[in-house]
Amino acid sequence: MKKWTSCALTSVLAISLLAPSASFAEPNEKASPQAHVQYPVLTKAKKPEEVGFSSEKLEKVDQLIEKEVAAGFPGAALIVIKDGKIVKNESYGYKQKFDGQTPLKKFLKMENDTLFDLASNTKMYAANFALQKLASEGKLDIHARVQEYIPEFKDSEADVIKGKDTMRIIDVLHHTAGFKPDPQYHNPKVSKELYSQEREKTIENINKTPLTYEPGTQNVYSDVDYMLLGTIVEKITGQKLDEYVENELYKPLNLKDTVFNPLQKGFKSKEIAATELLGNTRDGVIDFPNIRTYTLQGEVHDEKAFYSMEGVSGHAGLFSTTSDLAVLLQVMLNGGGYGNEKLFDEETIEEFVAPSEKNATYGLGWRINGNDSMDWMFSKYASDSAYGHTGWTGTVTIIDPEQDLGIVLLTNKKHSPLVNPAANSNQFFGDLFTTGSYGSVVTAVYEALESN
Repeated sequence: MKKWTSCALTSVLAISLLAPSASFAEPNEKASPQAHVQYPVLTKAKKPEEVGFSSEKLEKVDQLIEKEVAAGFPGAALIVIKDGKIVKNESYGYKQKFDGQTPLKKFLKMENDTLFDLASNTKMYAANFALQKLASEGKLDIHARVQEYIPEFKDSEADVIKGKDTMRIIDVLHHTAGFKPDPQYHNPKVSKELYSQEREKTIENINKTPLTYEPGTQNVYSDVDYMLLGTIVEKITGQKLDEYVENELYKPLNLKDTVFNPLQKGFKSKEIAATELLGNTRDGVIDFPNIRTYTLQGEVHDEKAFYSMEGVSGHAGLFSTTSDLAVLLQVMLNGGGYGNEKLFDEETIEEFVAPSEKNATYGLGWRINGNDSMDWMFSKYASDSAYGHTGWTGTVTIIDPEQDLGIVLLTNKKHSPLVNPAANSNQFFGDLFTTGSYGSVVTAVYEALESN
């Protein structure tokens, strides 16, 4: 893990350089009891060249995204941090263009403080951050069996494939637990006896969800893994996941825009980027009980999170802004803290971002730039040790410790019609643009570094 330079440490003293409009507020003045050091905090670079970027080449990033917005891409927000400094913080396009399938007379402009549905980036900035904190505090042993935290999680006689009795936390974090990718608890046609649109019942049903392979033998990305991990956080802390992360992680960092269920916590829909036009219907081809049919704006898009988990789950449900996420990226680059606050220790980070033996592109939850197959996300320029995650709604975060670099690109690419819903109910027009596939924007940011 990259150590801080003296220049980065002095940036702590330079918080006043931040533009007044930036939301990178200094963490709470009262130091957390476990803090032993003052960590660097983000400041605004006077110009990109100060940290090795070319202003001219960074403008090409703007041109790339703006050209796609002009061609119909909904909107995006981008922040780039390097060496503890904010190099770029821009928004593009629109947070809302449609009400249903009808275009608005006046599109709502995207802004730097627009909240986005992070989708699976929730797995990292809610569940993983919580697990990393609990592991650092000795409250979680990732090598322990799941059963030690959830006694009712066990094999039944009817299970065709056994393995719950011996499944470890690390198996779940590596996505090698044995679960199918998406059991669709919200949809009785798919989930059958596991159907649930009640949070407590869903949590019980996670324990009953059958395995599709023996734990540790395959690597299959599954939302169930993080639904289970979220409930483990709740078992250890005695708090609902949103209460724990908002009070124990985000509040100490003075992050006010990183929340589950934002509409229930004082935010207005106009402050949030809209997603699917007709609820979860995929332009009318999908149906299940209580399905939403209106344009989603401020409610989590993910069906299991919204219908089955009351909007709060370890796999999806978190909303945030580029500015808040930049702070969370800096926590990782700093080795676990920010300002006066220590969330977890550097050794825990190193353990969580180490590549798994089963698949070099997976750490403990984090996706790793382990080989060329990850170029679509990380670009060909990222360090081998770079890590991050993506989210189905159109979100990507990249953390490159060797370069002391962090990139957050948030888009609302799903706020667009489907290309052909009958043929593919998951392909939206927004998916067809390079901005929505991440790699081109990430590549352009790396190419703006003078060293490339």
